[in-house]
Amino acid sequence: MRVIAKKILREFWQKHTDSEEQLKTWYKEVSKTSWLNPSDIKKDYARASILKSGRVVFDICGNKYRLVVDINYSRQWVFIRFIGTHKDYDNIDANRI
Repeated sequence: MRVIAKKILREFWQKHTDSEEQLKTWYKEVSKTSWLNPSDIKKDYARASILKSGRVVFDICGNKYRLVVDINYSRQWVFIRFIGTHKDYDNIDANRI
């Protein structure tokens, strides 16, 4: 999968240094995989939430942070749509952001 854009993750972990290692690990793992459908994601990330809109929510740092991505399975692209604290996540609509 090609993750677009790592810069968003980097900017986030510079502000929230406790997330750096987990975000780097997530990025490396996702970059090396080839998901074809949501079931593939659940095999690798059982706690990931698959949304009706086709988006996926990952818990980062024990659910302290939330990462919302939009996945294009046919092109193997992962678009980062949101990363923030759990409180910030509660104030957005992850299906539309």
